Amino acid sequence: MKIEVLGTGCARCTMLYEAVQAAVKQKGVDAEIAKVEDIPSIMKYGVMSTPTLVIDGRVIFSGRTASAGEIAGMLP
Repeated sequence: MKIEVLGTGCARCTMLYEAVQAAVKQKGVDAEIAKVEDIPSIMKYGVMSTPTLVIDGRVIFSGRTASAGEIAGMLP
């Protein structure tokens, strides 16, 4: 599984990245976690606000953060 956190490095983007790391650890799933900060790569997903959570190429949500528990519930 590939999980991407899209954002330009703001505090909310960092919080989401940390929550994703905690969720993956909590669930015990094997996942590659990437932080995508360059604008051209973010724009490829067609999102207009960050942070954005992308799992296996699918945008899960954009423009907000989430707790590790909420993210864990989104993981298989």
